[in-house]
Amino acid sequence: MTEERTAALNQFQEMIHYHFRDKNLLDTALTHRSFVNENPSLACHDNERLEFLGDAVLELCVSDLLMKKFPDYTEGQLSQLRASVVNEQPLANLAKNFKIGDYLLLGKGEESSGGRTKPSLLSNTLEALLAAIYLDSSFQEVSEFISRLFALLINEEQKTFMYRDYKTMVQQISQNRFKETPHYTLIREYGPDHDKTFEIELSITDKIITAGTGKNKKEAEQQAAEKALEALEKLTTPAGD
Repeated sequence: MTEERTAALNQFQEMIHYHFRDKNLLDTALTHRSFVNENPSLACHDNERLEFLGDAVLELCVSDLLMKKFPDYTEGQLSQLRASVVNEQPLANLAKNFKIGDYLLLGKGEESSGGRTKPSLLSNTLEALLAAIYLDSSFQEVSEFISRLFALLINEEQKTFMYRDYKTMVQQISQNRFKETPHYTLIREYGPDHDKTFEIELSITDKIITAGTGKNKKEAEQQAAEKALEALEKLTTPAGD
């Protein structure tokens, strides 16, 4: 490993707040197949095997994190939330936060085609990095690293998931039972511009009418949908009976 490469890896370690016992693991995690193919004399290894392991490590750690954070969620809800977090785009965004692309060893062809910013390449490299940390330390350490890395993302996705979940459930029940799509109407908004409150009404034919309030329209819709779901669950007789 050259002095220049060692310096770059040291800089990267400072950025991710993890220092490798075996720096070769980090070097491999940040080495793309295209570089290995173009430099056979260097006898280096690409990160594909680490990517394979990192995918499993990430899924297990995120699953464990979600189980502990949301003890009341069903298996289906946990699966949906995990899928929204562990996929290419959010992983690529996290990789960009670490500027992983700047530290990748790429072949000239991959470099010229914009490999350093490709979401698929970045997400795969992040998984390889997680595997490298796991092999360098322990499951406990990589789990703590992933918890720190994904905490904010999970919180943000959970809010979006809840909005989507209540509204989706209400829509599915409404369409199946009444052949109608729920209708959301902004009733009013009040308060100063920097601290507005929105009130939104949800209606399903003349069967269900609920209202929700929130600091934004999505939050108000979510509350209205949650109330509508409760009301729908009380209506056990389908329309027309």
